[in-house]
Amino acid sequence: MSMTDDWRTKSQPIPPGGRYPAGDYCSHCGLCDTYYVAHVKDACAFLGDGMQKVETLEPQVHGRSRKDNLERRFGVCTAMHTVKMDPPVAGAQWTGVVTSLAIALLENDWVDGVICVQSDPDDRFKPKPVIATTVEEIMAARGVKPTLSPNLNILALLEESNLKRILFCGVGCQVQALRSVEHHLNLEQLYVIGTHCVDNGKREGLDKFLETTSDSPETVKHYEFMQDYQVHLKHTDGHTEKVPYFCLPTKELNNVIAPSCYSCFDYMNGLADLVVGYMGVPYQNVPMTEHYQQVTIRNKKGVQMFELIKPKASIESVEMEGDCRNFVLQTVFQEERASNSRLPKFIGKWLAAALTKFGPQGLEFAKYSIDYHTIRNYLFVKRHWGTKADQHIPGYSKAIVKEYDQNDKISRLLR
Repeated sequence: MSMTDDWRTKSQPIPPGGRYPAGDYCSHCGLCDTYYVAHVKDACAFLGDGMQKVETLEPQVHGRSRKDNLERRFGVCTAMHTVKMDPPVAGAQWTGVVTSLAIALLENDWVDGVICVQSDPDDRFKPKPVIATTVEEIMAARGVKPTLSPNLNILALLEESNLKRILFCGVGCQVQALRSVEHHLNLEQLYVIGTHCVDNGKREGLDKFLETTSDSPETVKHYEFMQDYQVHLKHTDGHTEKVPYFCLPTKELNNVIAPSCYSCFDYMNGLADLVVGYMGVPYQNVPMTEHYQQVTIRNKKGVQMFELIKPKASIESVEMEGDCRNFVLQTVFQEERASNSRLPKFIGKWLAAALTKFGPQGLEFAKYSIDYHTIRNYLFVKRHWGTKADQHIPGYSKAIVKEYDQNDKISRLLR
């Protein structure tokens, strides 16, 4: 982009209630809420070359591109582990891997501040991006905020703060935009911890999801789509409610998921230095606060960060069991013809138990989730983006779809 040096003073953030450049496909990452809107055409994950820019940026960030079938799905990978903090961080949603990493970087004086997300004081699920400069401020950001979050609206404040060594915590669309404008930030050091992210929505949509899923939506504190094929909802009184995936009203919840999430092909956060998620770990029949998570290390910075928490972590190797291919196709075809009907809970519980025992586990479960969402989103983009679809979809995603498109099984769905 050709631009004068005074873009910071000339650029006007999108006003509250205004229309964002990506329109209905905006993920509200926060970039356009600052004068960095000047770079939105190059930075946004849903404009121009869209998510194909991940493939352009990966060699710049990691020193190379994806190289094999595993990396086609999980991104550039130097190492992969299953990890839990031992003991767990009090009050964390899981065992506190991300929180521990952030605290370690701050306490070891690697960074001056951490861009993370606390909760709005008046709404436990409403995200409040902050630059945390103390352990207490980092601890206040524990737990996933399961809605679209404007993490990048902090960029102008970051420049005003004059902090030069920063850790950024965020999801794929935020990290892609951050990497695209990183050279404008005048930082001495930038570390990026990513999380897996799929199927978010606006804050008001979350209420609808909880109301249709939980017996006590007003007391839900955290939730996660776990490897036992059930949604685990943690409540403020400490108990965990479990609802099988198959008991959710799929069609009724379609408009809860943001169009940007239906158009996303960076589930695994390919441009972060290190990524934390849950999918690649076999279900261990323990609460989230005792459960291992998947840690994918992408580059030298990721290796260095991980070394800081190793003395306080239990670390295991990743496992792969089962074959997910038929299950992926069954899920896609079932959703294509889905109605508002849902299975009775006792049948859903039985099916979830059977799949947990005999279905894909570990990395094969993660592969199932990645492949299903890739095909689902490929179909969505092809149907809604018109001629811009091919420009937006990354090559690694097209290759996954091609694997399943034997005898035009996927292509026929577009006719």
